[in-house]
Parts: sequence; C-alpha cells; structure tokens
Amino acid sequence: MVSTPDAGARQVDLAEAGRQLQLAAHDARVAFDCVQLGELDRAHTHAIMARAATDAAENLLRVALGDSAGRADER
Repeated sequence: MVSTPDAGARQVDLAEAGRQLQLAAHDARVAFDCVQLGELDRAHTHAIMARAATDAAENLLRVALGDSAGRADER
C-alpha cells in the first residue's frame, strides 16, 4: 500500500486511485459495447459510472498532492 501523508495524520491510499481508474476504464468499455449493441440506456448508466470513478480517482490524487494541485489550477 502506497500512502502519502496529508493534513497531519491523514493518509491517502494511492492504490485506491488506481483501482478507481481501472473501474472507470472498464465502465467506459462496457458503455462503448452497449452503444454498439444499441442498448443506449445501459450505455448511459455505464458512462455515468465511469465518470464517477474518474472523479473519485481525481479527488484522491488531489488530496494526496495537497496544495500543489490547487496551485496548478490557478495557472
């Protein structure tokens, strides 16, 4: 488990960010396949799930990076 300290004693599990990205990639592939099959409702559901997993990974990385992520957005 790879962790980075943040705000004192809090730690972020970076492996979870990787896991979330794997989930996002899987859901994106499923959404693509559903579009090919004409199952647009299922494709929409999996696209939303992929976005949620991507957002979760981004939030974990922002916490792990601390203030430096916020400064990068200001540039």
